[in-house]
Amino acid sequence: MSGGEQKPKRYYVGVDVGTGSVRAALVDQSGVLLAFADHPIEKWEPQFNHHEQSSEDIWAACCVVTKNLRETCWDKAGHFFDLPDFLSWKATGVTARSLCSLVCKWTYSAEKGWDDSFWKMVGLEDFVADNYNKIGNQVLPPGASLGNGLTPEAARDLGLLPGIAVAASLIDAHAGGLGVIGADVRGHGLVCEGQPVTSRLAVICGTSSCHMGISKDPIFVPGVWGPYFSAMVPGFWLNEGGQSITGKLIDHMVQGHAAFPELQAKATARCQSVYAYLNSHLDLIKKAQPVGFLTVDLHVWPDFHGNRSPLADLTLKGMVTGLTLSQDLDDLAILYLATVQAIALGTRFIIEAMEAAGHSISTLFLCGGLSKNPLFVQMHADITGMPVVLSQEVESVLVGAAILGACASGDFASVQEAMAKMSKVGKVVFPRQQDKKYYDKKYQVFLKLVEHQMEYLAIMNDD
Repeated sequence: MSGGEQKPKRYYVGVDVGTGSVRAALVDQSGVLLAFADHPIEKWEPQFNHHEQSSEDIWAACCVVTKNLRETCWDKAGHFFDLPDFLSWKATGVTARSLCSLVCKWTYSAEKGWDDSFWKMVGLEDFVADNYNKIGNQVLPPGASLGNGLTPEAARDLGLLPGIAVAASLIDAHAGGLGVIGADVRGHGLVCEGQPVTSRLAVICGTSSCHMGISKDPIFVPGVWGPYFSAMVPGFWLNEGGQSITGKLIDHMVQGHAAFPELQAKATARCQSVYAYLNSHLDLIKKAQPVGFLTVDLHVWPDFHGNRSPLADLTLKGMVTGLTLSQDLDDLAILYLATVQAIALGTRFIIEAMEAAGHSISTLFLCGGLSKNPLFVQMHADITGMPVVLSQEVESVLVGAAILGACASGDFASVQEAMAKMSKVGKVVFPRQQDKKYYDKKYQVFLKLVEHQMEYLAIMNDD
């Protein structure tokens, strides 16, 4: 697109398998044929009037013509960027890629570089040509300065001065981790004050959640991505766990309940969000017991969209046990609470997998939209048994991105120094140890839920 005037176009491939050849065409939405390719099909005549063809050969011919078309809408592409690298290229004119993007999303190895065999295996061997020019042959760690900074054109578009330093980028969740994990925690009574930064786990929680843990040496954790070297904090290996849906799951459970219209009306009347209202409603109905104990008979398995970590099973489904016929506001509030607890139990599940593999985690550092919810934060502290540190600045992803810029400008000698100076502790939430036994029981039920789900699957698949 040029100047933002054209709309993205969609194209279609038509394939025709004839007796003697396979033909393919690239057609636009108007039905106009833009490119054509053909390839012969082998024929054998083992004896007179007997003709044979190979289905494997026909498939191979289909692949050849389709690739030829791709190389016609494909060869014109100069570069392939992940979004963060595209933006830094627009700002600087430099095609260097961030190590974070390539390692976490493009199968690049910080130690060995690109793997030619992978691109050949998936039919993209042309990426190897010209020293990987299309996908990146200059790879920089996060925070490294790019070229000569902002180009005059980019500076004019952004309303800034040419030459301002631009840093090699991070993926958004990784920027959030960078924005919180290195904060100076002195004076808050945290055990991690006397421990290395590897004892901290950054949890970036929004529509979905990411769990970022770093280590000095590579640690392989089943069901958890990584280890990636220098992908978030230079010089450290990164493991990245995650939950496919968190904020989205809470919305789904609350908005789908019969009492949601009543909740909306009451929250609006008080000028509150629906979640602030639910939190206060839970305080009203808890009576003498702690809020968390309201779910003693209600349990949720939160993988309504499959499990990313630590089971890495996209076929898993959500589960709720303990439902009644009640559809009032109390029922909605308790279902909301059980869902929040299930997400925190999922975080505990990920932490235990990471610790079993060699991580040693003592403190959670939360950021993202869900970290603004006091119930969500307290449940993570209570269920994991770890203190939760909240950043002074709520927008930790933006702080992390600014840390990269500060490092690129030369104002700090390293990303680690910039992290310590620019990340600030806002609030610390400690676990209520008196409730530990209850949450240990909830966790036992949590693990039983997925165990039972797998048993149900085995029964239904048994011939």
